[in-house]
Amino acid sequence: MDFVTLKLAVGAIATLALFSILFKENPFYRLFEHIYLGLAVGFSVVALWTENLQSQWWERMLGKAAEGTEPQVWAMPMFAFLLPLACLGFMVFSKKYGWMSRIPIGVILGMWGGQQFEQFQTEFVPQIQNSMVSVVPTTWSSMRVPIGIVVPEGTAGEIATAVGTTPELVQRVASNVRLTPPQTAALATETGLTPDQIAQITGDVREQIAGEVFPSQAINNLIFIITLLSVLSYFLFSFELKGKFILGFTRLGRLLLMVGFGAIFGSTVMTRFALLIDRMSFIFVEFLRTAVFRM
Repeated sequence: MDFVTLKLAVGAIATLALFSILFKENPFYRLFEHIYLGLAVGFSVVALWTENLQSQWWERMLGKAAEGTEPQVWAMPMFAFLLPLACLGFMVFSKKYGWMSRIPIGVILGMWGGQQFEQFQTEFVPQIQNSMVSVVPTTWSSMRVPIGIVVPEGTAGEIATAVGTTPELVQRVASNVRLTPPQTAALATETGLTPDQIAQITGDVREQIAGEVFPSQAINNLIFIITLLSVLSYFLFSFELKGKFILGFTRLGRLLLMVGFGAIFGSTVMTRFALLIDRMSFIFVEFLRTAVFRM
């Protein structure tokens, strides 16, 4: 048995062992569970050093010479004080000096709290800005977002000058801004434009379309606003909600939440099926057909 076949056999046995939990709890499953956890812990320790401690602490403390395109890292001996601070965390195993373990925990919590403020700004503030959408169409030229537009002559001239082509070719590309790669290649052959020029014209035309709100977008934005406000009203506990309209609005928010959670659960189930299909493909195709039966 060669090394490749042995490797595939071990992978197949491990896969079957982990799936045996579907039948019942058994020693075969527990053995490979512990093997998997041991490998995961060993990998995590190595990754912790190679991806975090070595670059973020060791090399900054001792310095590092320039290598290739990487710049030189100047030594900062102050990083050495982080080692005893981290070792204080092991004082949790001492009854007498257990209080010292709270010092690194307090430092970590303080840094984590500051990072959360920054994360709130970078993650949630853009979401708040993106929730301010228009529910009134700005154009009725098309019910939904068109695949292309007729660019005004002045704008077509500006785009043509920037790209290095003619306004006629700009209008030709603007007639369809949802080109697939084969369509892009065919258009490049037909017009003599390069794919980069077509991509630049397409981007400029899309900016023209993005400045308008079409009726279908307005409807989607209205549904989004209703969903957002109803869900927020469902979690409003500052005062008692009264009235048929408000109570009905909060009930609508609960129903929409159930729809969202159902979609998340459905996508989770599909992810599990994707993992199952991948493992079954490994056993039946890579192991049995390729390694065992040599088909």
